[in-house]
Amino acid sequence: MLPWTALALALGLWLALARSGAERGPPASAPQGDLLFLLDSSASVSHYEFSRVREFVGQLVAPLPLGAGALRASLVHVGSQPHSEFPFDRHSSGQAVQDAIRASAQRMGDTNTGLALAFAKEQLFAEAAGARPGVPKVLVWVTDGGSSDPVGPPMQDLKDLGVTVFIVSTGRGNLLELSAAASAPVEKHLLFVDVDDLHIIAQQLRSSILDAMQPQQLHASEVTHSSVRLAWPALLTADSGYYVLELAPSGELGAARRQQLPGDATGWTWAGLEPDKEYEVSLLPESNVRLLAPQRVRVRTLPGEAGPERIVISHTRPRSLRVSWAPALGPAAVLGYVVQFGPLRGGAAQRVEVPAGLNSTTLQGLSPGAAYLVTVTAAFRSGRERALSAKACTPAGERSRAPRPPGPASLALSPPGPPEPRARVGLPAAAGEARTGR
Repeated sequence: MLPWTALALALGLWLALARSGAERGPPASAPQGDLLFLLDSSASVSHYEFSRVREFVGQLVAPLPLGAGALRASLVHVGSQPHSEFPFDRHSSGQAVQDAIRASAQRMGDTNTGLALAFAKEQLFAEAAGARPGVPKVLVWVTDGGSSDPVGPPMQDLKDLGVTVFIVSTGRGNLLELSAAASAPVEKHLLFVDVDDLHIIAQQLRSSILDAMQPQQLHASEVTHSSVRLAWPALLTADSGYYVLELAPSGELGAARRQQLPGDATGWTWAGLEPDKEYEVSLLPESNVRLLAPQRVRVRTLPGEAGPERIVISHTRPRSLRVSWAPALGPAAVLGYVVQFGPLRGGAAQRVEVPAGLNSTTLQGLSPGAAYLVTVTAAFRSGRERALSAKACTPAGERSRAPRPPGPASLALSPPGPPEPRARVGLPAAAGEARTGR
């Protein structure tokens, strides 16, 4: 009886383990995708700045799981003409990629970023460059913010093809343009940081890259308050079947929306969704060649009380600048805005309150040739707050002239002006990060 008892116990244990494994589902697969770094290597970047960026990118990739069946990395320089430092299939380990990045040399020349983006598009989808079809594509653009040619159209072409775009800005630039270029949500994909503080965002950016590389099945990205982009690997071909994509509010399957897509499709954007609502999405591959299981994912849109979404810095002077922002969603629920600003290299922050009906203000009393972190916070009647930060730089002041001899007019004393806003400490830890509601 003992052998039969032992056999029964072993069989019961095996069934229990199998059942628990089935409940847990298959183990998570290793991240897989093509990762392209686009570095500003033009003459607009100093040799010191380029060396710091190069060191940062090397540290960023060293711990990543690179290899034939995992991630692959490539590096392209921005200059007068784009230059490929190494293709995707050149190096098979993080250490090898790190060594290659550190050995790369600055190219100099003009900052033709748009031309480099068009080149990057070819590299990301060209098998001759080591790119692989059907895997996630991620672009990390590290820039000081400037470009000699248009960036918007070629960047939109990349995003339309499903490329996730991260931007790391280390200096000046058109903040509106950079916000439009990065993937949504902007606060996750656009990071502002001083070139000497790049290490602060390394772990955050690495985790975001791995998240973007994980989707080996249906997943959601670029989630806003009214839309979501869905993507999936290439399960079919144009002549082997088609997809049926279904979207419905959770618990309201009768209100499902359906979209039929060709077999070579790998993405679709749903628009016209309700804010702060959970949706269930199903991808149904229909094929006469082989049976494929449906894929499902849940996604929640951002709250309706969203904003400010973009910050624009303009009219910069040595001691002042103007900050504007896209008004928060749901203006009737906005109590007002608070603008905080302070020097990036340490110092007290100042605070300016702006009424709900306005979306801009001029900051005074700044220092010439200094970098500031500006944070705009929208306060809602519900008690929640939404904030977004941006980096701004004042130009250096004009060379001082020899003082003129005092005349009668200059001896008159001006009446004292309004008091400066009192200093307040407490800026966000990293530029470009948006705080969530409380």
